[in-house]
Amino acid sequence: MAFPDRYDVIIVGAGAAGLAAATELARAGISVAIVEARERIGGRIATLRDPALGYPVELGAEFIHGRPAEIWDPLMNAGARVAEVKGDAWCSTDQLAPCDFFDSVHQILGRMDDRAPDLSFADFLEECFPSAQDPDLRELKKYALGYVSGFNAADPKLVGVHWLVKGMRHEQEIEGDRAFRCEHGYQDLIDIFRARLTSASLPIHLKTVVHAIDWRPGDVRISIQRGASEVLRAGKVIVTVPLAVLQARDSEEGAIRFNPHLPDEKYAALDRMEMGKVIRLVLKFRERFWDSICPANVREGGLSDMSFLFSDDEWFPTWWTTMPARQPLITGWAPFACAERLSGRERPFVVKQGLTTLSRLLRVNLPRLEQLFEAAYVHDWQSDPLSRGAYSYGKVGADGAQAALARPIQNTLFFAGEATDTSGSNGTVHGALKSGFRSAREILNHS
Repeated sequence: MAFPDRYDVIIVGAGAAGLAAATELARAGISVAIVEARERIGGRIATLRDPALGYPVELGAEFIHGRPAEIWDPLMNAGARVAEVKGDAWCSTDQLAPCDFFDSVHQILGRMDDRAPDLSFADFLEECFPSAQDPDLRELKKYALGYVSGFNAADPKLVGVHWLVKGMRHEQEIEGDRAFRCEHGYQDLIDIFRARLTSASLPIHLKTVVHAIDWRPGDVRISIQRGASEVLRAGKVIVTVPLAVLQARDSEEGAIRFNPHLPDEKYAALDRMEMGKVIRLVLKFRERFWDSICPANVREGGLSDMSFLFSDDEWFPTWWTTMPARQPLITGWAPFACAERLSGRERPFVVKQGLTTLSRLLRVNLPRLEQLFEAAYVHDWQSDPLSRGAYSYGKVGADGAQAALARPIQNTLFFAGEATDTSGSNGTVHGALKSGFRSAREILNHS
């Protein structure tokens, strides 16, 4: 498809933020196009639909955190079916038992104060337990570290208390302690936006890699590669690529060069933020073998209603099932240091490590597990040059960094994506959507 001589707005990236911005601008009659380096839309939403499986496999975003209007309104208007995540949480330590640490961990998190000077979560824990000799306190400290690094895919020595508190405050506003899934995965939401853009005849150019953005006020030239090299022109551009892509050096794969360079304010903001690390592994079995596991120390029931499995495993410390749906799938989550150990490894190694870990945590004979194993789905987000990580978080001293990153430059360069959200929704799909709607309003309000 040939490009027009010039657009009003070009959006770089067809993830949630780019799709949200495009629908708002198209509705207002703005001439807009999306360029996307991947061969699909959705960005870090990556839903696989295996016809033989009959159930979506998520390799990116999976859970709807709470009831944010940015997600729920389009889903409900489209008649999509959404189910709340249900089931039991189990812990695998010296024994396999129901988890009982959540209330205590939340009490610890509730002691964080964003009115005090900022410090890392690891330092905060040291202040709370400067010399935890009590083995129970040491165990609780370990759970708290695991919770923060697992949920946020963050390094506890880097992630800031102020950023964590802001996120927790936002979660309380949207019932963020509840989690939901779409019937067909997050692809349900992507399909809704796709239909809106198709209805508006808005072009989405896939497999179109942006190498450079040359700009001056009111005029942008975007150097792209889609077979041959081309240059696109627009009055404005919305950049929605992930944080780590913006942080990449010009010589690194996936990087975008800005000419002239972005203002120092932008680079200072980028330095105060970090990209979380995650590797996801979804394992498919012939049957839900955990249904028949009944730990000897538990009086009633077994793992048939297991939703989450937590441990301190160095490879895959967190697992979850498809509850309340009862599919023979289980997802392994390798955040932060676990992802660093696995990133760049060959797929067979990751799968083998996942099976070995699951065998050990559930006390199931590994040969039996391998006999029941049918398929694996893996994504290494760190080695993906178009994401270079999972999702963003704020380091110590990150106050105001998201706002600085989001701020438009001379009514010409605009920025969206979950890393630019200022409400406390970083790292979420609804945060990305909010940022896209916000960037579209900024353009419409100054046109």
